Amino acid sequence: MMQLIESISEFHRLLSLPAPLHPLVSVININDVKHLDSTVWARFAANFYLVSIKHEVKVKLKYGQQYYDFDKGIMSFSSPKQVQAVERDALNTTIQDLGSGWMLLFHPDFLYGHSLGSTIKGYGYFSYEFNEALHLSEKEEQTITELFAKIESEYQFIDAHTQNIILTQIELLLQYCERYYQRQFITRKKASNALLVQFEKIVNQYFDSNTAIDHGLPTLEDIASQLNISPRYMSDMLRTLTGQSAQQHIQEVVIEKAKEKLSTTGLSVAEIAYELGFERPQSFNKLFKNKTNQTPLEFRGSFN
Repeated sequence: MMQLIESISEFHRLLSLPAPLHPLVSVININDVKHLDSTVWARFAANFYLVSIKHEVKVKLKYGQQYYDFDKGIMSFSSPKQVQAVERDALNTTIQDLGSGWMLLFHPDFLYGHSLGSTIKGYGYFSYEFNEALHLSEKEEQTITELFAKIESEYQFIDAHTQNIILTQIELLLQYCERYYQRQFITRKKASNALLVQFEKIVNQYFDSNTAIDHGLPTLEDIASQLNISPRYMSDMLRTLTGQSAQQHIQEVVIEKAKEKLSTTGLSVAEIAYELGFERPQSFNKLFKNKTNQTPLEFRGSFN
């Protein structure tokens, strides 16, 4: 059974921590955590955002369907109601096994009236799997921990300016993380390029095997599942490396397959659209025109 942790105050209590100074935002030093309550942490979700930096954690934490070992310093993100778990053997573990680091918690209600309330949905890493965590350099980690400290310092004395100042700091922190993820895609170019090659192979095989006839156009979720990464991570990685999203890459393959069929077969445009997974020929015609500035028939006519 999953336990939903509704508030930051409840989260503090479950970690045997003093009540938070602010009900909607908190910074936790992991060294202050005393123990884990097995009845809750076996499977739980929090009703708020959680951003953390962790080092040398000996217990395994589960996010979605995968366990992740935080044995090195990394940064991770979870959005409200994302299911998490602690490995059962690690429950009631010692404080030393929890490692060190910081956690920033902020409730969606805290974002009301601020631009971050809408723009936070644009930070794709809140949708990444936790094995796609952000690995920081020493200098990058220093920048992030300084922002954590500023946020913690600000809510010590709550006044009319507190919310806006803290949210400005959180927004800056998230923008830095966006920059650092783009750096990670590039610095880990070998691994990223390998994923790009696999991605293109999967998409090409999908159309070459005529799978599209029965299942329609390939979805990002299906391709990402075969690559063992999240759809958002896959799309963001491809956009950083190539300037195109995963959806745009799929469309490029569709157009190339369509050109091949238009120039080498006598199939009608409707038949080609059907073989490529389109429910309506009009949708295929529109995509082809947008990508090539020609209709399918105009393209075919250029070969006659």
